[in-house]
Amino acid sequence: MTPLSYPPKPRPGDRVAVVSPSAGLPGLFPHVYELGLRRLREEFGLEPVEYPTTRVMGADPRDRARDLTAAFADPSVTAVLATVGGDDLITVTPHLDDAVLRANPKPYYGYSDNTNVLNHLHRLGIVSYHGGSVLVHLGRPGSPHPLTFDSLRAALFTSGWYELTPATEWGDQPNDWQDPASLADEPLMFPGSGWSWQGPERVVEGRTWGGNLEILHWLLAADRVAPAAELAGSVFLIETSEELPPGTEVYRILRNLGERGLLATFPAAVVGRAKAWDFARPHTPEQRQAYAAEQRAAVTRAFAEYAPDAVLVFDVDLGHTDPQLIVPYGGEIRVDAVARRISVRY
Repeated sequence: MTPLSYPPKPRPGDRVAVVSPSAGLPGLFPHVYELGLRRLREEFGLEPVEYPTTRVMGADPRDRARDLTAAFADPSVTAVLATVGGDDLITVTPHLDDAVLRANPKPYYGYSDNTNVLNHLHRLGIVSYHGGSVLVHLGRPGSPHPLTFDSLRAALFTSGWYELTPATEWGDQPNDWQDPASLADEPLMFPGSGWSWQGPERVVEGRTWGGNLEILHWLLAADRVAPAAELAGSVFLIETSEELPPGTEVYRILRNLGERGLLATFPAAVVGRAKAWDFARPHTPEQRQAYAAEQRAAVTRAFAEYAPDAVLVFDVDLGHTDPQLIVPYGGEIRVDAVARRISVRY
């Protein structure tokens, strides 16, 4: 099993890479992107460094891989931030120069389709960070969400333990990026109701692995997931995307992981709050609740069949909803089902 290590952290004033290894959406929505860059400079004191494909939609996967490799190779760059997700990063990671990544480990921040990179770095022994997006989170309309920015600031600059906090309000209905005026408006938010716990009351400590569930299924199909024995003892991170996979599909994906022998090795799973609204499916609040309940039932069913003694925590703000808490990928986590607290080591 490859040992995992934390890369050195940036400091305020450092140069950090801003890359689009997935979709080059900064080129389509420069107003959102520029807001994210301004906050990166003003709120975090970091100087963003762009690469040739950062603002290019449909760039060749080899070119995107070349930019990502160059970001790791540059000795003046101390961290790498993905601008956004997408759906074809699985075609990029085979072109990365793993020797360069191993020789120049740096903290990488991304989620959704970036699960491809997070998993790739995990297999190289490099701890990365699930969460953070220049467009979605740094470019949030209205004002930055304090929970997101506090978590991201800690994940960027500190190395100690950090306690995750349940959101007192949350949202999953983003403003329309095609309307620049919408950047002035706060997103629609709902009252938070805390996390939901299932399973035995015990404390689980381990290293994290997982990410976006749909992308994990693709990675399994491409045979890019480590054997179950290597992932044994991991705390499983689960979140789903704006494609709103139905509960049946969520269950089947998890069942496949169970048949592979993975679920039985996970002592705990931290499940992101289900995103239940999209522009193509503008669900009512009642439909949102029904969708989230269906997804929770699917996860509960799969774990009852393959890992009945696992601790499950639902509605943690780590996925496609707002705010977003940053979680180390391959880093340490403590899931305390007795005190009902979750802490991570950045």
